[in-house]
Amino acid sequence: MSKRTTPPFRADHVGSLLRPPELLQAREDFAQNRISSAELRATEDDAIRDAVRMQEEIGLQSATDGEFRRTSWHMDFIYQLDGVDPADEQIKVAFHNEQGDVEFTTAALSVHDRIGLSKTIFGDAFEALRSMTTTATPKLTIPSPSMVHYRGGQAAIEPSVYPDVEDFWHDLVAAYREEVRRLGELGCTYLQFDDTSLAYLNDPKQREYIASIGGDREHQHEVYIRHINEALADRPEGMSVTTHMCRGNFRSSWAAEGGYEYVAEALFNELGVDGFFLEYDDARSGGFEPLRFVPKGKLVVLGLVTTKRAELEAKDALKRRVEEASTYVALDQLCLSPQCGFSSTVEGNLVTHDDQVAKLQLVVETAEEIWG
Repeated sequence: MSKRTTPPFRADHVGSLLRPPELLQAREDFAQNRISSAELRATEDDAIRDAVRMQEEIGLQSATDGEFRRTSWHMDFIYQLDGVDPADEQIKVAFHNEQGDVEFTTAALSVHDRIGLSKTIFGDAFEALRSMTTTATPKLTIPSPSMVHYRGGQAAIEPSVYPDVEDFWHDLVAAYREEVRRLGELGCTYLQFDDTSLAYLNDPKQREYIASIGGDREHQHEVYIRHINEALADRPEGMSVTTHMCRGNFRSSWAAEGGYEYVAEALFNELGVDGFFLEYDDARSGGFEPLRFVPKGKLVVLGLVTTKRAELEAKDALKRRVEEASTYVALDQLCLSPQCGFSSTVEGNLVTHDDQVAKLQLVVETAEEIWG
């Protein structure tokens, strides 16, 4: 099979990388007013330059900045939208792992004014990344529009600002559409919408949660798909867009479980993206049967290599799983990646830098042996 020249690539990755110790120290020093913002930026630049070099040297065709300038994969973006700020109350999310539960606490968000886009969010970060890449396509990851709505629902939206939720969606979609347009002007040809909601909604407990905050447990995914499509309606020619869906990734723990069956038909047939990064690293993710809904022309990136544990997967086992998936969707429509990022939040997963590099190298080598 021919090598892919447009994203997603046969060997790809989700985006976030473990923060190096010197970067974590610099963030702490900046928080304590021991260094300036310019000094922090310089440390970030050095760390990103090293990360890009690593990605290119092992043979990845895409490179991200590891999300090194962020604390969280999504909130650093969302809080830069006009009209959205942290709320006073806290949200507690229960994450799970083999040893027990881990509690993630973050500020709730508040939509207190009309949503807009005063500046290109992560625009300067993308330009810096683009200047550092030589052989790889620079890839930018941002949260999808649904992430502004999912956790708080209607309760997070000030009724006096948006008495009708459709007005909220109108403004949010317009802000995203403008963001996508501006990123295209900066030369972004690989954009990823990260969306945990579309995976979470496969879990009956998450659908119960949606109902408890006044959402439509049966059709919420269809609402989100429609608005994501609206946000991408005017995407620039030559920009490839993917979406990544996982069930939570915080310190090697997860928040939801269940296969993709509940959302699969609408997701694969209606969401207007070029590729789907799907989490498939353990039984919690279900089987490959939902892939029967993937239409011709769409790519599926199988997240078979876990970022949650250090143990390195066997190539033969990965090949067998790709072969199994190919009984539901053509092999030429498949790619390979880790199941999620290595550091969705600044804390990172419970693996080492060497583990991370080994897993990315494994993805590249296995993809070459499968697809050539």
